[in-house]
Amino acid sequence: MTQRRALITGITGQDGSYLAEFLLEKGYKVYGMVRRSSSDQFERIAHLQDRIDLREGDLLDQLSIITLLHSVEPQEIYNLAAQSFVPTSWQQPILTSEATALGVTRMLEAIRVVDRSIRFYQASSSEMFGKVRESPQNERTPFYPRSPYGVAKVYGHYLTVNYRESYGLHAVSGILFNHESPRRGRQFVTRKITHGAARIKLGLDTELRLGNLDAKRDWGFAGDYVEAMWMMMQHATPEDFVIATGESHTVRELCEIAFARVDLDWQKHVVIDKSHVRPAEVDTLVGDPRKARQVLGWNQKVSFAELVQMMVDADVREVARSVQQPGG
Repeated sequence: MTQRRALITGITGQDGSYLAEFLLEKGYKVYGMVRRSSSDQFERIAHLQDRIDLREGDLLDQLSIITLLHSVEPQEIYNLAAQSFVPTSWQQPILTSEATALGVTRMLEAIRVVDRSIRFYQASSSEMFGKVRESPQNERTPFYPRSPYGVAKVYGHYLTVNYRESYGLHAVSGILFNHESPRRGRQFVTRKITHGAARIKLGLDTELRLGNLDAKRDWGFAGDYVEAMWMMMQHATPEDFVIATGESHTVRELCEIAFARVDLDWQKHVVIDKSHVRPAEVDTLVGDPRKARQVLGWNQKVSFAELVQMMVDADVREVARSVQQPGG
């Protein structure tokens, strides 16, 4: 049996690094598409770099994608690359549209031209629901995105459906609700909180400035969610799935658990800063994962509290290391 080949765009990100680990354990040959840039951002995959094959390509450049597919000949493509930070999508809406929306078009067109047997996974997002029409949100809930990022994701989602129905591609979308880990970027609120708590515990800061503490999200562990991506791709028929825990928690609850992990009272350190509030806020997101559980047999393994504690513990270790290093 020949070794299966998978191509991951966005392999240097949180999800890409966990997915690469997962696929390597499954015996895949893993390729990662990376952009040519002046600075390498490979810290999340540094421990894997001798086991994966990184190739240059860019979702903004159609020819580079077609050339890459001819070269790698993957059986599976996981499209995780995007401009994925919601506040940045307000500051750079054109770039967000190019990468997060039109990038999907370029990848699907490359598959159509090069090899229609390639299975394609599109990273859709709970941000597509935005101003939610019903709760919890499932695969049939109407979309009402509230940011340029959410709008771009809706475009990519429906384009994936269109190519599946028009060209018979095995193209699936995972509508993933918020998923976090110690590898989450520090600009995201979960990591901002856990890293902030660690810095305050170690005496490097005294306060943490946040926006809307009442925003509710359905938070899960990224390591659990990449398994769902793979399960969707192995399913006999291409379908779309909501991946979520089915529970919602406020930013306030996240603060309580994170600061309690390091024996601190969050109320003595968290400061409300209106500049951190989005122009159009998404107040509550909670997913209905019943289809994924029933059809795929997927279930999350890490609870919300365990996730936050895992992140705080990792940040305490990281901050402590940085303090001990020269110039830290």
